[in-house]
Amino acid sequence: MATYVLLPGFWLGAWAWRPVVDDLRGRGHDVHALSLTGTGERAHLARPDTDLETHIADVLNLIHYEDLRDVVLVGHSYAGAVVIPSVADRMPERINRLVFIDSGPLPDGMSHSEFVPPEERTRNAELVRTEGDGWRLPPPPWRQLASDVAGLPGGALERLVRLSAPQPWATATTPVRLTEAWEKLPRLYVLCSFPVEEVQKRIATVPAFRHMATEGWAYRELLGWHWPMFDRPAELAAILHEAV
Repeated sequence: MATYVLLPGFWLGAWAWRPVVDDLRGRGHDVHALSLTGTGERAHLARPDTDLETHIADVLNLIHYEDLRDVVLVGHSYAGAVVIPSVADRMPERINRLVFIDSGPLPDGMSHSEFVPPEERTRNAELVRTEGDGWRLPPPPWRQLASDVAGLPGGALERLVRLSAPQPWATATTPVRLTEAWEKLPRLYVLCSFPVEEVQKRIATVPAFRHMATEGWAYRELLGWHWPMFDRPAELAAILHEAV
């Protein structure tokens, strides 16, 4: 039996992991899916000052108060880029390995918002200003994004539309602060949006990918949608099971 902590990306809560959680628990694992502050059942706790440090504290407190050890810490998208490396950096003795779902660790001093292309950054900032009261990023047009996605089970898209919550924008603009403690841990990268060859090309040309060039990485391809917990949950659960 392994202990998993599953963290979602922007706009999603613990609810997004439900099929993966059920599968892993059916295999005998101890699984904790967490809604970060401002998302899921904790959407009412969102504030303008909810930032990356808030989300790091969410995970550190879960591990501390549940007395979790040898944790397989899984982060999707934003949570992979900045949350799980930060947690592992501050509590490495409790972490068994890190799993990045269609994501990768950003270097010290970089914020999540700086990773996206300038035009997307400008567009997001404008959405925050005009539709998010100046501090929240509204969920994307899920029906449009999923229009050409094969394999979405019945009800998944409706749940996305109904349960997604605006993302506190300070979580995207807070720079990540890392030492080197987290880099000693084993890491697995689950690729969904592009294959291994594309990652290797980006490592050579994009500074934000430099941590992925270090030793200790393993790669698995699960090519499909950026949100594999919706279109390929059974295969994602199998990869997480095999990771330990």
